[in-house]
Amino acid sequence: MRLAVLRMLALGLIGIASLGEAQQPRPVLDHRAILGRQAWWDNRDWGWYEANIPFFESPDSDIDATYYYRWELVTKHLTYGSPESGYTFTEFIDRPFWSGAFGAISCPLGHQLYEARWLNDRQIVADFARYWFETPGAQPRSYSNWYGDAVFAAFMVNGDKRFLGTMLPHMEAQYAGWMAEHWDSTKRMFHWDGLHDGMEVNINSRLTTDEGSGADGYRPTINSYLFADAVAISRAAGLLGQPAKSAEFAARATDLKARVQRELWDPKREFFFHQFRTDEKGGITAGSLTYQSGPYAGNRHGREEIGFVPWQFNLPDAGYEAAWRFLMDTAYFFSARGPTTVERHDPQFLISPRCCVWSGNAWPYATTQTLVAMANLLDNYHQSVVTKADYFRLFRTYTISQRKDGRPYIAEAANPDNGSWDGHNTFDHSEHYFHSGYVDLVITGIVGLRPRADDSLEVRPLAPDSWDYFAIDNISYHGHQVAIVWDRTGTRYHRGAGLTLLVDGSVIGQAPRLGRLIAALPASGARGSAGESRLVNIAVNNGHRPYPLIRTSYSAPGTSPHYLIDGNYWYHTSPPNRWTTAGSPNAMDGATIDFGAARRVESVKLYFLDDSSGVTPPARYELAAWRNGAWVRIAGQRRSPAQAMGQRANSITFPAVTTSSLRVLFTPRPGSAVGLSEIEAWGRAALPFPAAVAASPDLAWGAVTSASFTSQFDQVNEVNDMTVAFSHYSRNRWTAFGSPNASDWVQLDLQGRHRIEQVELHLWGDGTGVKAPKRYTIQSWDGTAWVDARVISQVPLRPQVSSVNTVRIAPVTTNRVRVVFEHDLPAVSGLTEIMIWGGQR
Repeated sequence: MRLAVLRMLALGLIGIASLGEAQQPRPVLDHRAILGRQAWWDNRDWGWYEANIPFFESPDSDIDATYYYRWELVTKHLTYGSPESGYTFTEFIDRPFWSGAFGAISCPLGHQLYEARWLNDRQIVADFARYWFETPGAQPRSYSNWYGDAVFAAFMVNGDKRFLGTMLPHMEAQYAGWMAEHWDSTKRMFHWDGLHDGMEVNINSRLTTDEGSGADGYRPTINSYLFADAVAISRAAGLLGQPAKSAEFAARATDLKARVQRELWDPKREFFFHQFRTDEKGGITAGSLTYQSGPYAGNRHGREEIGFVPWQFNLPDAGYEAAWRFLMDTAYFFSARGPTTVERHDPQFLISPRCCVWSGNAWPYATTQTLVAMANLLDNYHQSVVTKADYFRLFRTYTISQRKDGRPYIAEAANPDNGSWDGHNTFDHSEHYFHSGYVDLVITGIVGLRPRADDSLEVRPLAPDSWDYFAIDNISYHGHQVAIVWDRTGTRYHRGAGLTLLVDGSVIGQAPRLGRLIAALPASGARGSAGESRLVNIAVNNGHRPYPLIRTSYSAPGTSPHYLIDGNYWYHTSPPNRWTTAGSPNAMDGATIDFGAARRVESVKLYFLDDSSGVTPPARYELAAWRNGAWVRIAGQRRSPAQAMGQRANSITFPAVTTSSLRVLFTPRPGSAVGLSEIEAWGRAALPFPAAVAASPDLAWGAVTSASFTSQFDQVNEVNDMTVAFSHYSRNRWTAFGSPNASDWVQLDLQGRHRIEQVELHLWGDGTGVKAPKRYTIQSWDGTAWVDARVISQVPLRPQVSSVNTVRIAPVTTNRVRVVFEHDLPAVSGLTEIMIWGGQR
């Protein structure tokens, strides 16, 4: 071992800092100053960033801006699903009908885990990793992905073998699922179509009878992913003392690697291709690669960006590097805002004006894969086809493509020539799309921190040699705080000239030039697994359970209380995730969360809005708990910040209280309304979390539903499942789409006779075939006939979709309630949730 270390010292591959004095543990960068350089922030929670993200600085302001934007984007998709599940991530800003529980989709999970692994809050990564196999309704194989590899990648950052031991059974379960569903035992490869790679319409599917999901085949994607998963399981098993399992999965990976190289590589075109599994129309034969048969048989093109994916996981042996000569050539893949998903002169090349045609548009998902693959090629292969300068050129192209109207932005796909997102940034769906990576590219590529399973710190920067400086700090790595500094002269950061590695404030490695540098990490303390003594958010309710219940004294049209406990927060006005008091006649408004059972609470977070729409943080607010039949102010509150501030979490901590309800009262500033994006209530609890047992005061819960007409696309029994979903792509609603009637009704048969005083209608519409009704009427059954309710107040006066429509009526006792909708023909009406209330506390 000593000889090996001496040899590395001689080669300059390991630092000598352990021979010198340790520096004081102080940050390299001024975090607040760096955050203050950006003017586009939506989430201004500086404390969250300082606690959670690595801070980065470079001479390139575009890269810096994009880096911090991508961390803000993470916060928009960070979703607290339930106390049992904890955190997950969404792909779209909404939760479309094809997503799993809480809006997560498996297609980008690999990219998302690679990004999130750099968060200092390890609970988030641990929750997300286990979500896929411990949360009912998760869909871990709805799309191809590299789950096992990504989990092992997270381990290589946290260095926690207990985390790895917990996750290995899930990694194996995922692999077994792929074997059962997509393994061809004759071909000894995995097969699927482009749709389930996230590439709905591609140059192979377009040659079949089903352009959307045709062309089942053996693809470079899924086979590379499962190669990587097998390698990850093998490595994990080896580290956990399971040698037989390690050998088994190493053999699987070796065999699959050989099959990919043998079956999917075309030596004439020097590229990896899709291989058809079955005969298709037009003379396409099973076993042929793209354009080896069929209408374009013999065509010399057919290259798709997926041909670079094998290098994303270091699959190919030496000898296949010629494929990379096409990447930086504008006659093939490179473009001003590219790369393109298909080579430029392909006979089916198409820049589509709308989603989802992957035959030419620039696709951030694939661009991320290509950049990861390119970094691996530069680090792990001896080749001269591409250079570090090529990597940076492509990386910077990707950087500046993430813009809209001069601000950082990303959607589903872009025009590769002008960077336009038009047609691929659907409202309340594709904005700030989390389907790709960027911060991991900065950390592992530009900075060059290459995570390892052993206790070493290795960097191989791909930053340009012309840069005089860059720095990154606040990295949580293997139980240490790590910083990496490049300072050519040593005068910017004052940590010495050259490349410097700092661990817990002490220098452990230095080199005079940018290049590979490895240093041994010092011993660290116990790495406690995330999840020990954990806090849970007991306020969240994402539907399908009666509690917690959120009620407000007033809700502005266009806003809804359900947003306050949906586990998501963001602050921009459009698309919305907000509740406000705009237009309220009250001097003070409030929100009450009923837990349905006694809960122990020790902190509350309020995510106030502050924007140009006239919504500001309140002048003051009061937090109270329901104790012994009355509201009691919670004692010992410590507020941070001391005064309410917007676009960030306002944290209130206090000695733990046990209560069944919390209430927050808001006094607005003169001339302003109050608004929030989320309310969280945190307390320690054993899992599984005990369910609430109290009967719900929402009398619609548990009622039997029926309707005069229900669209074939919708279900009336979803109007009382405690799930509010306003977005166009949601599928939790009743509509009368296709109805021949001028009006239709929805009826609820309650569980017994109840006194009714208020009805809340969460109306749904898509702006075309389904719109707000002209009017609606609340009716009750008197035992012989339906009687119209006498309306005391209705807010808003005119029915409005994507809003809670609140109707107070003269009290009536009944066992049935009906809502009659008079359609705004030719459109019809829609409803995502109805709530019915008696008395109010």
